[in-house]
Amino acid sequence: MTKRLVLVGGGHAHLSVLRALAKTRPAGLDVVLITPSKYQNYSGMLPGWVAGHYTQAQCRVDLDPLVQAAGARLVLDQIVGMDAARRCIGFADGLHVEYDLLSLDVGSETDTSWLETLGDKLLPVKPLDNFFASWPRILAAAKAKKNYKLVVVGGGAAGVEMALAAQQAFTRAGVDGHVDLVASESGLLPGHANAVQARVQRFAVRAGLGLHFARGVGSEDGVLLADGHLVPADQVIAATGARPAVWLGLSKLGLDERGYILVDKYHRSVSHLNVFAVGDVCARTDAVMSRSGVHAVHAGPVLAENLMAIVNGGSLRPYSPKRRSLYLLACGSRYAVASWGRWSTEGQWVWRWKDWIDQGFIRRFSANPRSQTPQMLENTP
Repeated sequence: MTKRLVLVGGGHAHLSVLRALAKTRPAGLDVVLITPSKYQNYSGMLPGWVAGHYTQAQCRVDLDPLVQAAGARLVLDQIVGMDAARRCIGFADGLHVEYDLLSLDVGSETDTSWLETLGDKLLPVKPLDNFFASWPRILAAAKAKKNYKLVVVGGGAAGVEMALAAQQAFTRAGVDGHVDLVASESGLLPGHANAVQARVQRFAVRAGLGLHFARGVGSEDGVLLADGHLVPADQVIAATGARPAVWLGLSKLGLDERGYILVDKYHRSVSHLNVFAVGDVCARTDAVMSRSGVHAVHAGPVLAENLMAIVNGGSLRPYSPKRRSLYLLACGSRYAVASWGRWSTEGQWVWRWKDWIDQGFIRRFSANPRSQTPQMLENTP
């Protein structure tokens, strides 16, 4: 009998699944990929694109060749709900797709709950498709107005890289404006070593960023800080942490206290053994994992192997996250800071290292899907 494998989301891990299916696809397997766009934007290159170092075409993978090589079907749509008990997912128009085996790689949303008052002035970093469409409009508006004020909210890696990239973009475009970065009282890059935080903060000051270390809420005129200071804004970019998709709450899947899908060491749902989840959408029951694209990339080959094992009746393989991950933090110009545990360094050579890794990722998934071995995919940086 034919079994249906449904892949929801064209994220990093599912790229590896499609590659694996292109090389060895089990007989009697109907594969469907559901994702909003035929292109998968690579988040690691978003700051470089904003800064003007890349075109959008250089930052994305065309899913069509991968889907065709895998013998799959591509459905361009956004799911709005699922019923794990009935084994189906639903779309906004009321239609649904049933599955025998489901894999979710849909990422997370940007938590903008404290900034909603900004209305049209607010632009979350995610979803990436929307950000890629909106940034050129923001840059054009900044060029057309004197003393344009852009505020980035979020002191983590995404917020820091975005603020520095925007500052670089303003400089290149000759914008008469200013970029402010609002972080919490924890400062820049909480969780990274003190040396990393110091390196990035020194660079941010040299770049001319306005730094504010206080929590903020949205107002009609900008971001109001906890100390009562208003940071005026024509536009606010939110890189304020993640939250799970709302529809997960009614999915009947086992979720953690924040609403993420609980998965075991195989990235299989603890409540429904025919559902797998990877990346930001899930939380491990046995390990604490940062919400980083690094894990989705490295978990991809393991996910592919486990999905094939379910179909073929084989043994599952655990994904063991590394104790620490390498972060290469882009600083707007062709300069970057490396962070790996307590070790750090910086320089133009670090940016070239990051550029080599990022462009290699795009090339790897844009090449002939049948030309690479699983080991090559698993060694993706």
